[in-house]
Amino acid sequence: MVLDELALKIINEVRKLIHEDIIIINTDGIIIASTDPERTGTFHEGSLISLKERKTFTITVEDEKRLSGVKAGINLPIYFQNEIVGVIGITGDPDHISPFGEMLRRMTELLIRENYYTDQIDLHQRTLEAFVFDWIQNVEWDENFHERSHMLNIELNSQRQVIIFEWENQNILPIDTRQLIIDLTNRNKQDVFVRWGNNRIVVLMSIEDSRKDYYQLINDLYKIIRNRLNSPIAAGVGQQIIPDQLHKSYHQAVRALKVALKTSSIIFDLDLTIDIILQELSPEIKKTFIERTIEPILNEEDLFITIKEYINQNQSLKNTAQSLHIHINTLLYRLNKITELTKLNPKDIQDLFKLYIGTYLLDDSTKKHR
Repeated sequence: MVLDELALKIINEVRKLIHEDIIIINTDGIIIASTDPERTGTFHEGSLISLKERKTFTITVEDEKRLSGVKAGINLPIYFQNEIVGVIGITGDPDHISPFGEMLRRMTELLIRENYYTDQIDLHQRTLEAFVFDWIQNVEWDENFHERSHMLNIELNSQRQVIIFEWENQNILPIDTRQLIIDLTNRNKQDVFVRWGNNRIVVLMSIEDSRKDYYQLINDLYKIIRNRLNSPIAAGVGQQIIPDQLHKSYHQAVRALKVALKTSSIIFDLDLTIDIILQELSPEIKKTFIERTIEPILNEEDLFITIKEYINQNQSLKNTAQSLHIHINTLLYRLNKITELTKLNPKDIQDLFKLYIGTYLLDDSTKKHR
């Protein structure tokens, strides 16, 4: 029952407005939450009178002697969807606390409604997440699948592409993500947005003739999510595909996301080349390749940073030295040291390619960003 789940929250919120003792009582007359823990779980006879008469019941000092489990104060019935779901009681001098009664009752009912609708939104999201999970797992499109899509108002006929957004900030609350998804859904009714774990949003973007510039649409979406969550964001974008093959676009998006995470950017699967091959290597192969290439310099931070920057600067000695703020002779010394330790010469294109793959696989398989 909704009140049982909310009782402590209601007590804590209402206590901010009034310092008298407060109790929440269910429809059986049992106190389910109280500012006085000793009263929780006890019977309160006065609440049953309030429930029966469907109105505020004032408890006097004399009533304390004849009614079980009561203290002087007032009891007010709590309504939800035109039904009484419980009673809120305020202990104290009735003349002093009565002016607060109606305000606290309305606040309590508001909290109940808010929690109920939040639960409904969460239930819808969980149902949607389960449907999307089945969709990208390529389950059979049986009658049940079509019924679920109809219930969720999801179009199954148009082409779609999968986009996966991932962020690093673990301090982002689920409620922030939920509200963002609601806002995005209201903004783009034809697209499907679902939360995917604690730090991902999966988008099934609808491909329609009226929507031409998909690169721009995705970039706009990326900026909205990044700005709303105030966190670095990576996005992997799968290819546009027929709806019953959506699992292919999802796996493409996952592959692109692994690359995007390196730079917190948007990566389209269509733009991947060598990354396609490297992403498919097993962890054992990656580990072996690293051992045979860059492992001797992993603990030499200056050398490791140098080779990565040398690659980023397209083998330009001048630009690499400037970027690292070192003299060019120092750079040449470091490159020679790399050759000595790894037996790979950065000035040789084939050896440099091996060093590049080694640094790529290190970041990809161990998440060590140096």
